Amino acid sequence: MTQSGSCWLIKFTPCETIDEELSFFFDDYFDVVAVNYTDDGLEEYVGYKGPDFNEEELRRSAEAMGIALPPYSKEFLESKNWLKENVIKFAPVEVEDFIIYGIHEQNIPPSDKVTLRIYAATAFGSEHQTTKSCLRAISYLNKLHAPHKNILDMGTGSGILALAAAKLWQGETHITAVDIDPEAAAVTLQNAKDNNLEHLLTVAVSDGYNSDLVQNNAPYDIILANILARPLIGMAPQLYAALKPGGYCVLSGFVEEQEDWVIGEHTKLGLKLVELYKLDNWRAALLEKK
Repeated sequence: MTQSGSCWLIKFTPCETIDEELSFFFDDYFDVVAVNYTDDGLEEYVGYKGPDFNEEELRRSAEAMGIALPPYSKEFLESKNWLKENVIKFAPVEVEDFIIYGIHEQNIPPSDKVTLRIYAATAFGSEHQTTKSCLRAISYLNKLHAPHKNILDMGTGSGILALAAAKLWQGETHITAVDIDPEAAAVTLQNAKDNNLEHLLTVAVSDGYNSDLVQNNAPYDIILANILARPLIGMAPQLYAALKPGGYCVLSGFVEEQEDWVIGEHTKLGLKLVELYKLDNWRAALLEKK
């Protein structure tokens, strides 16, 4: 994560509403995403990316996810610290057992909740509906006293879910956190170090389940997968194979219209729906392998 120096500012053409999958893609791809509202009520998405931003890579990543990018403009911002100078500091995010702070917070008040400090750039993801729903599901698994010795966070992003589980069950768990994006893996590792949790995580780059690390560490008590509908569907058989009998998985990154599709593909394999979490149009599902 580039925290100092210059960066690229990518402004997308304002529109009435942004498709949910496009919104999630922006959150995942850019270091920081902000939404501005024009005088006529339109939404303008703005993405910040470090000086190594590659326009062709942006297009390829969008095409790989079946995403149609709106028109955009780009501007290079000269800055000593672009996060500090260009990114709005936001309030802590509190969800069930967890409170997530930006790394810019100097003083964290005492709390009986699990507290995490996350880089300002990546903590924007903690406010996304899917992340909040996944944190609710992890809290529920804690109340169920679900087995949690061995956990996989598939598509870890900034590592928020992996870190939340690690701190909630520290001393009782080890977490494999993987992402196809090397930068995401680097950010997760840095966030783990900042929360003194690096000894509880193995962080690596992996194309889904297709790595020796993911396969050798299986089977898992819990699998967390906050990605998108199509990858969830494509990886469903591998998820089922990697999950222990009696284990749980948390699926998220899909919307109401995709709910039956995503859940149905997993229940066909033998998973049972335990809880469905709804926040705005986004969905998260907790399922158990009987």
